Amino acid sequence: MDDMTTWPEVEKAATEKRRELVLQGAAADQKISSQGGLTPAVYTLTLLNYLEVSQCPSLTELHDDIQRLSNLQSLILCRNKLAFMPNVISSLKSLKVLDVSVNNLKVLPEGITQLRELTTLNVSCNNLEALPDGLSHCAKLSTVNISKNRIAGFPADLYSERLDLLSTLVASDNAIVELSRDVHKLSALKVLDLSNNKLSEIPSSLSDCSKLKEINFKGNKLNDKRLEKMMNGCQTKSILDYLRGKGRQAEERGDDDGGRGADKKKRQQQQKKKNKKKDAEDDDDEVEEVNKMVVKVLRVSDAPAALTVRVNADVKDVRPYLVCCVVRGMNLKSGNALKRFLIAQTKLHEDVCGRRTIATIATHDVQLLKGPLVYDAIPPTQLKIVPLGRKEMTAVELIRQLQQEADELRKQKKRQNVTGLHKYLQLLQGKAVYPCLVDAEGHVISFPPITNSDKTKIKRTTQELFLEVTSASSLQICKDVMDTLIAKMAELNKFTAEHREEAGSGGEGDAPPPDQAVGTDASSELTVQQVRTVDQDGNLKVVYPSKTDLAQDVSNLTVVW
Repeated sequence: MDDMTTWPEVEKAATEKRRELVLQGAAADQKISSQGGLTPAVYTLTLLNYLEVSQCPSLTELHDDIQRLSNLQSLILCRNKLAFMPNVISSLKSLKVLDVSVNNLKVLPEGITQLRELTTLNVSCNNLEALPDGLSHCAKLSTVNISKNRIAGFPADLYSERLDLLSTLVASDNAIVELSRDVHKLSALKVLDLSNNKLSEIPSSLSDCSKLKEINFKGNKLNDKRLEKMMNGCQTKSILDYLRGKGRQAEERGDDDGGRGADKKKRQQQQKKKNKKKDAEDDDDEVEEVNKMVVKVLRVSDAPAALTVRVNADVKDVRPYLVCCVVRGMNLKSGNALKRFLIAQTKLHEDVCGRRTIATIATHDVQLLKGPLVYDAIPPTQLKIVPLGRKEMTAVELIRQLQQEADELRKQKKRQNVTGLHKYLQLLQGKAVYPCLVDAEGHVISFPPITNSDKTKIKRTTQELFLEVTSASSLQICKDVMDTLIAKMAELNKFTAEHREEAGSGGEGDAPPPDQAVGTDASSELTVQQVRTVDQDGNLKVVYPSKTDLAQDVSNLTVVW
């Protein structure tokens, strides 16, 4: 029991038969360093389905006893200095998520290919030179991130029809020299990032990936200079159309660079059928136009007084990624419009934000903000906020209060595993400073991933919303979540415009006069104002939305620039 007393988190997990354990940061690293590795007691917690050991540079290897944790569904070992992964990882038959990013791995064990339930594999920021053969056996894979390694090429079986759920493949900053023409076999592919590699050709068969919405080939010296230029400035659809055209030209010349082997006459017949279908669909264009949801983007240059957010360097090691924007035209007055929006936000937190462990959304009333804003990191004892529905308190007091509430909830429901509330509270465990968004008067208006301020809370009378999405994982995740949020807002606004409801009938927030109502002729168009995020010296970090954002696969969403 000596190990248990040295590791109270492990002892608590064992005593309470918990399903989840998180060990991260300086405190855990010091124990690993002094004991020469992770305590063996961890490997006795056979009920665990979630294990995270992160930000511990003293952790250089994983013991073979990891195979005893056969119930694990998520194994997070990021930001350590692992140089070796045991092949017995193949014994984790229930594993769905494996994250060993930001380590010192030079090779992956073949055992990974035996993880039949695996859906997410993140091995980015290591020293890998190759991927193991046999990944096609992991037929449930949906997301693979191998960026920032030394990989020269994909194994042949990665281009397999068995991987019909693989939607995201990120392989930027490697040494990949070829993308196989068999890439079209990845039928579910939506995101493909091969930026900063050594590609010289892009196969025209890539255009046959019908669900592809986002591609990035920047930083590759392509033989086709026109295509290389397009990669730096055009949207995905234009690039795929260009590749499709190249494929047709190759077929007419008798080349087979696309590898699709389609007969020219057969293609002509197929094109005729498509043309007939298009003629029939044209008759419905006017009806579709009525159903469209419109989002208009207002550039920073068109709004000199636009809000800006300065990011201080201290957030780098806590929660470095942030995107923001302002939305106008969202009708929250009518009926249950506000309630529907808040429910939708909660659902996004549960789903795409992974119960706030992947990203966090916060919304504010612009009229209650004092800009410019600063995204900062402050010691917990100094961070003061008026949380939603509570009185002003320090971050330490709030975390303690929320932890007590989460423990009580777990006991009431007689649950052995960690609640969603527990899980995102643990994200700040061991941090010396906490992230926060501060207005020009020094008031903390947001404390991600925990809460935002009651002072800037949106109400029925809110006419402009300031939206923020933060993440500890990546900037792209922030953008993807914001894209999804705005698309959902457009959908809700359209619903509100089409359903006549009395203003203020929902019973939440400040209600306007009851004689105000929204008829079916009300506009549902949203305007999204760009917000610039800059560093401490005023240099641009990101502006959202940019031309590559809001490219969601929503058939009736129109973005106007």
